[in-house]
Amino acid sequence: MLNRSKVAIVIPTYNHGTRISDVVRDSTALGYPVFVVDDGSTDRTAEILSAIEGITVLTHAQNLGKGAALRTGFKAAAESSRWAVTLDADGQHKPEDIENLLNAVKGAHRPIVVGVRQGMDGENVPWTSRFGRDFSNFWVWVSGGPQVNDSQSGFRMYPLPEVLALNVRALRFEYEVEVLVIANQKGIPVVQTSVQVVYQKGKERISHFHPWRDSLRNSATFSRLILKRIFFYIRRK
Repeated sequence: MLNRSKVAIVIPTYNHGTRISDVVRDSTALGYPVFVVDDGSTDRTAEILSAIEGITVLTHAQNLGKGAALRTGFKAAAESSRWAVTLDADGQHKPEDIENLLNAVKGAHRPIVVGVRQGMDGENVPWTSRFGRDFSNFWVWVSGGPQVNDSQSGFRMYPLPEVLALNVRALRFEYEVEVLVIANQKGIPVVQTSVQVVYQKGKERISHFHPWRDSLRNSATFSRLILKRIFFYIRRK
């Protein structure tokens, strides 16, 4: 059974000064250790975090990318925890949905749990987010990963020792698709559960995902993974 005393929350953040306080405070209210990774923010994020008690703040001197921030958080959390729940710092996720992720772990299995965002057809959800999710889901599967409904969701739970042992190369947003592919190939189960999603209106929403630039990065990652899969198949032949 899942030992909840071995669960930590990891929140990567980059220039989320207007949202980070609420996200972190709502997360700490759940009673789990909280690790916040400030990935080189240049706004008031560091100042805001310094005023919140009871959390561990890890800082990158410069922006290295979401994947790099997650790994920094995982390494720190692994010193005392066996699981890490990740959620975004933009207020898109509701921390109380962490219970859905925990309840998705059954028996002795140690899976990656992906929170599938519900309500992605809402009026504030940009079409690029809906298209990007479907695009990513397909190519994760083609690359040798699992069939999932939301491969771009940042609301997840990871088994720490297993994930830290994976050779995931990506450092930015594409980390979250590559880790699913490699985990599946290494025999780490990937399961899904429903979570809520909140998209703020227009300029109220903070996003550092650039649809075209980051889609190109994802495409490069998928190409590398597919070529690796083909090469592995040829060698086995």
